Amino acid sequence: MTVPLHIAIVMDGNGRWASKRFLPRVAGHRQGVESLKRMVKACVARGVSTLTVFAFSSENWNRPVDEVSGLMDILVGALAKDVTQLEREGVRLFFPGSRAGLSERVLAGLSNAERLTSANTKLMLNVCFNFGGRWDIVQAASALARAGELITDASLSSKLALAHCEDPDLLIRTGGEKRLSNFLLWQCAYSELVFSDALWPDFDEAHLDQAIEDFAGRERRYGMTSGQLPLADAQV
Repeated sequence: MTVPLHIAIVMDGNGRWASKRFLPRVAGHRQGVESLKRMVKACVARGVSTLTVFAFSSENWNRPVDEVSGLMDILVGALAKDVTQLEREGVRLFFPGSRAGLSERVLAGLSNAERLTSANTKLMLNVCFNFGGRWDIVQAASALARAGELITDASLSSKLALAHCEDPDLLIRTGGEKRLSNFLLWQCAYSELVFSDALWPDFDEAHLDQAIEDFAGRERRYGMTSGQLPLADAQV
């Protein structure tokens, strides 16, 4: 079975998971961290080389102050507690997104995690934090404009926040919603999309395998016809 080398996930449903259990929304986000750790191990076991997750969007600042504060505390706690284990497991961390508006405590945690795991090669884990797809395209185009460089497909791609990895083969969104919500708008132009009704804290290895099986059954044509694909494959 064909396994996607790069999987991206919109980790949706943490708040609803908590509400169903009469818990504060932040409890759902804490449980979501446990689900992410489970998915990291599952991706390594299945031969996935890159996992990219949407942890905090540039629009999430508009959520209630106590929820945003709780999310920041969870991030700092996870960075302090889990990075050493991820380093041992061969996971390399990146935090694509704007660093504007982040506290010194958060900034130090992000930089330290990226530094400690910089030599790892088993899995690349992109935790998109304070990230938005439109922001990413604008900042890339702005960088090219400042440098006086021509804006092309290739040059813009080279300035995006995920320029260090290939585009996702598969994008999964949990929680039953069927939209991108401003995530990886450029990078997911030809990604296969799978939408799961499972809330993110409930998303497990069986759900992941189902999404991979769905992906393996797709025909990726990149604008070509089915009849052209054998010829294209022969030329690779």
